[in-house]
Amino acid sequence: MAENSAIEWTHHTFNPWIGCTKVGPGCDNCYAADLSKARLGVKWGAGAERRHTAASTWKQPRAWNRKAQASGKRYRVFCASLADVFDNEVPAEWRAELFQLIRETPHLDWLLVTKRIGNAAKMAEAAGGWPDNIWLGATVVNQMEADRDVPKLLWTEGPKFRFLSIEPMQAPIDLTSIRAPREADEPDLDTDWRFDALDTGDYYFFDCGDGFTDGGDGPYRDHRIDWVIVGGESGPNARPMHPDWARSLRDQCSAACLRGDEAPVPFLFKQWGEWAPMDAAGIASDRPVSDRCGNVRDWMNRYVVADGDAWARRVRGHTFTGHGTDLVYRVGKKEAGRLLDGIQHDGYPGEVV
Repeated sequence: MAENSAIEWTHHTFNPWIGCTKVGPGCDNCYAADLSKARLGVKWGAGAERRHTAASTWKQPRAWNRKAQASGKRYRVFCASLADVFDNEVPAEWRAELFQLIRETPHLDWLLVTKRIGNAAKMAEAAGGWPDNIWLGATVVNQMEADRDVPKLLWTEGPKFRFLSIEPMQAPIDLTSIRAPREADEPDLDTDWRFDALDTGDYYFFDCGDGFTDGGDGPYRDHRIDWVIVGGESGPNARPMHPDWARSLRDQCSAACLRGDEAPVPFLFKQWGEWAPMDAAGIASDRPVSDRCGNVRDWMNRYVVADGDAWARRVRGHTFTGHGTDLVYRVGKKEAGRLLDGIQHDGYPGEVV
């Protein structure tokens, strides 16, 4: 589960247990919840029992580790695609068992992606501390979640790399202007401190109403985001992603080296998902087409608004005049592909290939 993963940014997936609870807008159409209930009989939600996977499943990473050692190539293992490692309703002893397995497979890089980044540090400590081969990722889908969770990720000591999984992307995100955590006793509630998550440093920016100026007194940060993964939503109820949201993050990552002495932040565009712009969808013109039975129909398409997560279904004869809109088409994940402006982006942190 699974020997060779179909997920673009990993080699294998491993589920130590199954089950979770939806905690945000990115979870609305969770594929794992549907799969777990329909095929595996595992109920989803608060109070539902999490299911520990079989001993045969737990043997797989050891086999992958042996192959990695023999080949000299490190394999990436996504843990857990049908759960959240830092779920409050998972027994602590299960997490300790998992962390021990990670320590005993040093030729694998374990990618732990969580929607509960605030739990990660204390739960890792209770499980014996961070193994050296963990990459810690936080899932965020809009600016509010980024402002809330990126600081928690960057202030977590121990993981080899810290990354963001921005999927399904639901709104524009600026990682160069993350709202800094506010001190409990800070008297001026109008003070807006921000920092660049794609660069290291000990200074913030202060928005005094007429732009940003150097701050200087924020807590020192010797970490930045090491990797950014972006993707649109797939599935029958998928919501469209504006192309400019993905382009912006690509450009933010590319420009990171211009703001300091470091290299650009690796960027991976995972997928468009169900919906894609005209070029990615392979549509030559916006006109009625014939389906397989010869019936003429319109493309199923929608306008997406660039400055928020609002979108509207296109109506025949209606001209949508919203600012920064783009027309996207429902063609399915496979047809939409993963090219952003004709380029496949497969960046990885460090020397990873």
